[in-house]
Amino acid sequence: MLVTAFAPITWGASYYVTRHLLPADSPLWGSALRALPAGLILLLVARRLPRGSWWWRSLVLGTLNMGAFFVLVYVAAQLLPTSVAATVMATSPLVMMLMAWALVAQRPAAPAVAGGLLGLAGVAAMVLTGTGSIDARGVLASVTAMLMSSVGFVLAQRWRDDDVDVLASTSWQLVAGGSTLVVAAVVVEGAPPSLDGAAWGGLAFLSLAATAVAYLAWFGGLRHLPAGTVGLVGLLNPVTGLALGLLVGGERLSAQQAVGALVVLAGVVLGHPALSRRARAARELTVAEGTRSKETRRHTGALAPAADDAPAPDAAGRRKPAAAREPVESATSTR
Repeated sequence: MLVTAFAPITWGASYYVTRHLLPADSPLWGSALRALPAGLILLLVARRLPRGSWWWRSLVLGTLNMGAFFVLVYVAAQLLPTSVAATVMATSPLVMMLMAWALVAQRPAAPAVAGGLLGLAGVAAMVLTGTGSIDARGVLASVTAMLMSSVGFVLAQRWRDDDVDVLASTSWQLVAGGSTLVVAAVVVEGAPPSLDGAAWGGLAFLSLAATAVAYLAWFGGLRHLPAGTVGLVGLLNPVTGLALGLLVGGERLSAQQAVGALVVLAGVVLGHPALSRRARAARELTVAEGTRSKETRRHTGALAPAADDAPAPDAAGRRKPAAAREPVESATSTR
């Protein structure tokens, strides 16, 4: 579990690193230098190249889930306070859930819907402060990132292939997304930016720790831990970002924003897949018990002696004992 926790902690810290160590005017290069080295490292671990349709699928998924997503998260981290950016992005799983419901009819459980609505209300409380301290462009970048990654999530579900493991497909997406970002960066931003030691250290953290090692830790956790446990560990992502912004970044939240952050975290906990599975399991158990009860009553009624089967009295008015009656076949007898 400690190894798995490394992933959400580094993801939460990535907002602070991006905001304070990387250049604000180079989101394409910053994202490319995060995605491509991490993808190459995972590709070396996976030791597998895509085949057939996975060449173009990797390009599509890599653009949605890695390329464009990293750029938009980079922009949001630069424009929003770390505490706000991390908390807003904490609703990403809930947005994906609602998107899957709308596009592929994967109906979520009631706790998930309630958690999603609660999380959105908390985000609204954080960003709609009326003070002008929250950059609308950063909020727009976060929302767009969540929508694009949600579409990518739905496509990944549709294109799921049991012959392709998650590690291999993730490495393909990172390489494809990173390669696309390099081309876009050269066209839009020109030559790579001149970086100091702190910036290179930040990029090394993002690419090696928060992407390559984090994905390996996360996938390892999914393989050895229950999914509910891994998901709960994932809550360390927004908590880390919020804590770093407040304790290290010197950020301050208004009372309304603090309440909104707590509401978001409560919504994420309420909408957690573990609670949804428990609610679904409880419903299935109730239905199963009701079905068993009906079957039991039906069989009991079928086996109970009817009034017409009562032994007839003899000439002296006495009823014959059960042993003296003719044998009859019951519903459970065998020939």
